[in-house]
Amino acid sequence: MSTVLVTGASGFVGSHVLPELIAGGHRVLALVRSGAAGRKVLDRLPSAARDGVDLRTGDVNDPIGLGLALAGADAIVHLVALARDRTAGRDLDRVNVEGTGNMIKAAEAAGIRRFIHLGALGVVDDPRLHYASSKARAEQLVRASALDWTILKPSLMWGERDGFFNIVAGLVRISPGVVPVPGNGRSRFQPLAVVDAAVAIRLSIERPATIGASYELGGPRHWTYRQITQEVLRGMARRRLIVAVPVPLISLVAGTAEKLRIPFPVATDQLRQLKIDNIGSLDGYEAAFGIVPLEMAGNLGYLARKRRDQEPARP
Repeated sequence: MSTVLVTGASGFVGSHVLPELIAGGHRVLALVRSGAAGRKVLDRLPSAARDGVDLRTGDVNDPIGLGLALAGADAIVHLVALARDRTAGRDLDRVNVEGTGNMIKAAEAAGIRRFIHLGALGVVDDPRLHYASSKARAEQLVRASALDWTILKPSLMWGERDGFFNIVAGLVRISPGVVPVPGNGRSRFQPLAVVDAAVAIRLSIERPATIGASYELGGPRHWTYRQITQEVLRGMARRRLIVAVPVPLISLVAGTAEKLRIPFPVATDQLRQLKIDNIGSLDGYEAAFGIVPLEMAGNLGYLARKRRDQEPARP
């Protein structure tokens, strides 16, 4: 059994990683930024599992306070990351790159060698791609460290409270009989169940052979954006006409929304990222961990509920 500090414990991935670690017999130190986030972490867990969690308050961008938060940990699972910002990549750099660097330095100072980093599939250090560049540079920091690191690089992740699939579902809910897809809808992804990502994280902690390795993780099938939209409709039991919208048009609207700080489902940076397929080997997950990942087809029924209604009902 290990004592594992999890950053981003109150987030989407963290909410699935914590119960997996606890079920595996590990003790969890859940790093949260506030008391409200801590309550959310505990409320999502069955009452019997809450004894396996200690809340620690800290911020990856406040290195001074990280030392106390890491006390007693044997390993770190670093999940904190932003997927988008409205500051031309500055917030992505601050959280994804500087925050990762701060966690590495804090781990080294605390004498914690084991470090599991959640990267992302298909990212490259291209300054035109703010998110991809920030994640690629964060991975470079992890690789260059003296820690016993493992990097896990998933494609899009699906599961209750996810981001991408719930955004598509939100568009379906407000659409007047049609739902848009950017460009020709042929951008390819390899969606991975978040519960499979959680298993990979636990097994990485438990298997020393994963030290110094980087794994590209995807589900058992490649999906186009259009096919994903069709599967979201199936999960929601809705019928809509799928309409391709030119990327320059969506970018114009998204860019205007960003300048005016108006919420919009997709960022201009994310639209640029669609030029790069987000796929890997179809048997990569099984080859790495000896488990066949879940198939997404037929398993998106949770999208019939709004994201806020996907929270687990706990005693």
